[in-house]
Formats: sequence, structure tokens, C-alpha cells
Amino acid sequence: MNRALGIDLGDARVGIAVSDDLGMLAHPMETIPVKEGQVMRRILEITREKGTETIVVGMPRNMDGSFGPAARKAREFIEALKLETSCRVVPWDERLTTVSAQRSLHEAGKKARDQKAMVDQVAAQILLQSWLDSQA
Repeated sequence: MNRALGIDLGDARVGIAVSDDLGMLAHPMETIPVKEGQVMRRILEITREKGTETIVVGMPRNMDGSFGPAARKAREFIEALKLETSCRVVPWDERLTTVSAQRSLHEAGKKARDQKAMVDQVAAQILLQSWLDSQA
């Protein structure tokens, strides 16, 4: 199995998660602020540092399975990423990952204001874990 990176795209922040060396468990890694305009550069740095072979990008879908405006942004990001890296780039359904992440953090006793920094990473972790589980 190869090392994989999970990306939860957002308008304000991008959550990053990374798998273990065995490709079995996803771990939250970091949150990249979008306003600094360094998202692509930082993702490429992480893929080099971690020896990533696959990048799993959250593909937003409406609850009925259709694609909205956020999906168009995700597709554009995926296409741009494919031009910048030799890693395999995989879109993955991310419905309810943020809701699940918020619930997990709440159950772990994190206050709502403390969640902001972590929620994107945990959403990326949930997304990546879902993809890893589908590969088994």
C-alpha cells in the first residue's frame, strides 16, 4: 500500500490528513489558511515530505448526489493539482464529513471555538479513512 494524502477543500481553510505507512489509518495533519494563497505549494511540499503516491480530494455533493458550485471548484483544483504532481489524484465523495468531524470533536469535549482549527483536518481524516477502507 502507498501513503495517501486527504484534502478537505474549503473557502477559508483546507484540511489535510495523511495515512500511515501501511495505508490503513488516516491521521489529521494540518490546516492551511486559504487567504495566504499558498495552498497548492504547501500541498506539494507535504506530498514530497511524506512520499505520497495518492492524493484524495473531497468532492462535494448535494445530499441527492448531484453536484453544485462547490464541486466545480473542487474539479478545477483537482485538474490544477494533476498538472503539478505525478501523484495519482482521486476525487472522493465528502458528504457529511464536516458534520461527522464536528460531532467527533464535540464528543471529544472540544468547545465550538476550539473546533475551528481542527474541524477541517478531522474532515480530511474522515474522508481519507473512507477512501482507505474502500481500498481494503
